[in-house]
Amino acid sequence: MQLVTSLLRRFLPPLMLSAAATVVPAFAAYPEQPIKMIVAYAPGGGTDIIARTTAQFLAKHLGNNASIVVVNRPGAGGAIGFAELARAPADGYTIGFINTPNVLTIPIERKSNFYWQDFDLLGNIVDDPGNFSVHADSPYKNLKELVAYAKANPGAVTYGTTGIGSDDHISALMLERAAGIKMTHVPFKGAAEVHNGVVGKQITVAAMNIGEALQYAKGGSPIRQLGQMSVARTNLAPTIPTFKEQGYDIVMASLRGVAAPKGLPPAIRDQLQSALQKAAADPEFQAKAANYFAPLRYLPPPTYAMELKDAEAGFKQLWQAMPWGEK
Repeated sequence: MQLVTSLLRRFLPPLMLSAAATVVPAFAAYPEQPIKMIVAYAPGGGTDIIARTTAQFLAKHLGNNASIVVVNRPGAGGAIGFAELARAPADGYTIGFINTPNVLTIPIERKSNFYWQDFDLLGNIVDDPGNFSVHADSPYKNLKELVAYAKANPGAVTYGTTGIGSDDHISALMLERAAGIKMTHVPFKGAAEVHNGVVGKQITVAAMNIGEALQYAKGGSPIRQLGQMSVARTNLAPTIPTFKEQGYDIVMASLRGVAAPKGLPPAIRDQLQSALQKAAADPEFQAKAANYFAPLRYLPPPTYAMELKDAEAGFKQLWQAMPWGEK
């Protein structure tokens, strides 16, 4: 640097030296402007709540007075939000949550404007098992009673989900197949609407994730959980039996992770991945997530990618055996 300065002083007049000094750019540290975080589901649901919490702590660990604004883009089982995220500029100023199985199943069942490979994965945050909930006034206390009624009254049991191809929808179809019953599907734009549907007795069953159901119950919602779709009872719901315990070997959960459009500048990608990992390990974040009944399971990008790849293969096989598209 000293040699360059010496040569400049020797060969350039003073005025030109002054001008040269003024044109040296001063690069501000990322992020220089607010970051948009897209949530592909309606406000008030499990993804929206954990996204807003994640945004707070991700901004904290990004530093540089980072600001992250959550934007809801609900509809089409998440396809609207996922597609918007995939086609956004890969500049680090648009990130978003992607949910399984929807981000995997939508491209399997119909033409799609996105695939999970269209994203730079930043890390997974939540792994939330499925659940069936009914109104507290419902006569059904367990899956056996619900199935018995559904067998005697084909199509009379209505169940709400966040859309065709969602984990809730596929698990309900799996129960129909295993139990030899027929229920009626009612898709909504988000878990909050599904919850409102069962509370308002517009639907018989709210098929949602156990974390979401527990959060609503904690808030005083008049709902009862019939079962959770985990391998074993989760520590968040130790008193709620699994589907397997009740005779139906159905395991289904939703991964909720953070991604960005493919092609982020490497330095920005690394910065976002590092900040998300720190956010996930932040004790205050973990305490807030537990308060929201959000089952945390941080996965670094390579592990997250392997989970998505394996799950996609499984859903492709399931599609061949049991197509879940509406007829």
